[in-house]
Amino acid sequence: MKKTVLAIVGILALLVVFSSCGYNGMVKLDEDVKAKWNQVETQYQRRSDLIPNLVNTVKGAAKFEQSTLTQVTEARAKATQVTIDPDKLTPENIEKYQAAQGQVSQALGRLLMVTENYPELKATEQFRDVSAELAGTENRIAVARKDFNEAVQTYNTKVRSFPNNITAGIFGFSQKAGFKAEAGADKAPKVEF
Repeated sequence: MKKTVLAIVGILALLVVFSSCGYNGMVKLDEDVKAKWNQVETQYQRRSDLIPNLVNTVKGAAKFEQSTLTQVTEARAKATQVTIDPDKLTPENIEKYQAAQGQVSQALGRLLMVTENYPELKATEQFRDVSAELAGTENRIAVARKDFNEAVQTYNTKVRSFPNNITAGIFGFSQKAGFKAEAGADKAPKVEF
């Protein structure tokens, strides 16, 4: 009886030793994923904040297609309503967020394509400045998404590796979802005037 109790205590002690190292590492990586997610949201918010400036610049400089402006404004409004709790980064939630942001990207693409018909608009300093800010923001979004996906990969590797997978199961650390390419992203956009 004493040997059985000692064996159980020994096994529990080993589990505690193994789990404490893995647990702390998983907490650190989990927090890194959350921080990277916050950067993704920050960059999308930056884009969302620039859109009214772009729309107002275009409105003021051209007799513009109202439906395109409306689509951009509506897509921005929908995208700002979709948020994700960093503790709930499931594939479904990431997909919803990505779909809302994809609608903004499509609407902005249409807006910028239609502005090609207004050479006086492209020549205005304000339009150039806002367009440059928007292009820079799109690059920042790409970098933030890449950094987030790398953090998710590191976290998921830790959570799935032995013996950390045991610790992860005990303490409720589960895999997180990253960004995936949108459907049709492998094809170049068609630009027509």
